[in-house]
Amino acid sequence: MLDPHASLPFSATVHPDARRAKRLTWDSREAGPDVAFVALPGEKMHGNAFVQQALDRGAPFVLTDQDVPRAVRVPEGGAQAALFAWARRERARNRLVVGITGSAGKTTAKTYVAAALDAHAMPVFNTMPAIACFLIQFGASPRPLVVEMGIDRLGEMAELMDLVRPDVGVVTTIGPAHLDGLGSVENIVREKGLILAAPRALVGGQAAAHYPGVDSYGFGDVTFAGQDLEITPQVARFCFGSWRVILPLASRVQAEAAVLGLQLAREAGLTMLDAAVRLSVASVPGGRYRVLPGRFTIIDDAYNASPVAVRAALDALQAQPGRHVSVLGHMLELGEQERALHAEVGAYARERADLTFGVGPLAAELGDRAYATVPELLDALKAELRDGDVVLVKASRGISMTPAERLQAGVGLDVVVNELQAWRDAPTPAAGH
Repeated sequence: MLDPHASLPFSATVHPDARRAKRLTWDSREAGPDVAFVALPGEKMHGNAFVQQALDRGAPFVLTDQDVPRAVRVPEGGAQAALFAWARRERARNRLVVGITGSAGKTTAKTYVAAALDAHAMPVFNTMPAIACFLIQFGASPRPLVVEMGIDRLGEMAELMDLVRPDVGVVTTIGPAHLDGLGSVENIVREKGLILAAPRALVGGQAAAHYPGVDSYGFGDVTFAGQDLEITPQVARFCFGSWRVILPLASRVQAEAAVLGLQLAREAGLTMLDAAVRLSVASVPGGRYRVLPGRFTIIDDAYNASPVAVRAALDALQAQPGRHVSVLGHMLELGEQERALHAEVGAYARERADLTFGVGPLAAELGDRAYATVPELLDALKAELRDGDVVLVKASRGISMTPAERLQAGVGLDVVVNELQAWRDAPTPAAGH
């Protein structure tokens, strides 16, 4: 529990009615009787505008510079600095923190590493405030922590390293992503590589060429390698030392993440059998290579997309039996190279898939069957798909867009996954009715 009346690592005046909370949030909509609220500056509005909403929802306390009931009141403009100071103190109480970054595969690696280590893992959002709230909630836990450390601007990794101070730093992959803020792949290599200043550093096989001399993991010519990888529509199997590992409905990307998890579990002195069992039941969040079997198979990889991530997903698609169908949407934040990178991905899709669909402003680059909007795409897909097909759906999220804007822009293709699944699984009307 978070006790606002206990010693705090920052100056504050604590209202006598402030109560203990289970966790903190920066989103007033999540505030409640067990969830305290921290009022932070935002791009459009300051969190102070939502303090009363959080109090009305029963927040045990609010971290703010306002004089309100149940306030942990800090000097003007000091809420964010107080949050980060609190997070640093709680993080220092944990014996093992793993930080993971990369151009693709961060969430998958986080999921499998957390399973192998029996660790607490960061939720979906990986912003600085989200990480700080996570560290405050779990820093004192006896279980390890796994933190996803994504960046989209120069200088951000240095800030994250100062906050998280990981014992283990991991780079999963390197490729063009967030070029609007990072500028070039060379900048990405340098900025993400700052995580490797952690006491223990590891990189995925794809990223190894960018970081010579750093221990690598995966399959093939790497420092810590899984052996005898076999991928079927039902499972990925491989050996790690004397242990046989089975991952249901997994691809090579999940298997590589499992190798990372097993190596870290071995270094932490954990029982390998227990780690392998936990890996066998690990589940990634929706939209990250989630296989949905049926009369035709849907691969839901629609949560996000970058060129390196789409290529990996297309490789996984090709490994499946059946007719391969790629459904690709817009990849965001690629800067001046946007059209060329979409064209490269589209060319790769045409090599890996039997049918290629594209949607959005660069649909023609992404697929032979190009559609401006998601509704048009769905109509065409439903007319084309047949039993035994395997359909990959992948695009960027467009989280700052409204649902209507996403439909027009060809991003956030979770709606395609949901519509296809509902249509596929709907009962077929009996003949004569």
